[in-house]
Amino acid sequence: MKRSLALALFLASGLTLSALAQTPAPATTAGPSKVAVIAFQAVVAQTNEFQRNYADLQKKYEPRRQQLDKLNTEVETLTKQLEAQAATLSPADQTSKSNALDLKKKQLQRDGEDAQAEFQNDMQDMFKAVASKIYDVMSDYVQKQGYTMVLDASQEQSPVLFAADTVNINKAVLDAYNLKSGVPAPAAQPAGAAPRPAATAPKPAAPAAKPAAKPATTR
Repeated sequence: MKRSLALALFLASGLTLSALAQTPAPATTAGPSKVAVIAFQAVVAQTNEFQRNYADLQKKYEPRRQQLDKLNTEVETLTKQLEAQAATLSPADQTSKSNALDLKKKQLQRDGEDAQAEFQNDMQDMFKAVASKIYDVMSDYVQKQGYTMVLDASQEQSPVLFAADTVNINKAVLDAYNLKSGVPAPAAQPAGAAPRPAATAPKPAAPAAKPAAKPATTR
């Protein structure tokens, strides 16, 4: 599967944050503005719950990945055979083998697209489930801390060009949610243990590590 986890999260977060944005903001009293900044998408992805659910999702799609790997190998083998035998095959045999190869390629493309669509739907549902709960924890935190506005630095069109560490609430919200959810941190993976996703398989790359407390930087 060619789409990375980052892209899948971006698509999922766009749907979720659009829905959450429709929730009316609580009334605030007049006074000095106190702005907080959060990379909402990154916080969701770094929660223990999301990491656990993502690992489960990878396991769910592992058989599909293996099937696509096998089919891709068959396509590569048939392609090499046809190229090697091109000079010796009769026109009828060449046509027959070419048709068989085309069928395999179409099957690989169709199965890969189906797996991608199903994976994307599962990813969106999984992200939205965690994101809605993160939003509640974040809302509770910012109200208690007296913030009057929260800017999301993870959005593509984010207005945040720079934010000091003192206004970044990534780690505070992440820690609060992990404590509330009760989900333990995932076990550390040994170096080099991450599986290699096939190009056509429904298994995305592992999420890039992001420092939870680092604010948005100048674009």
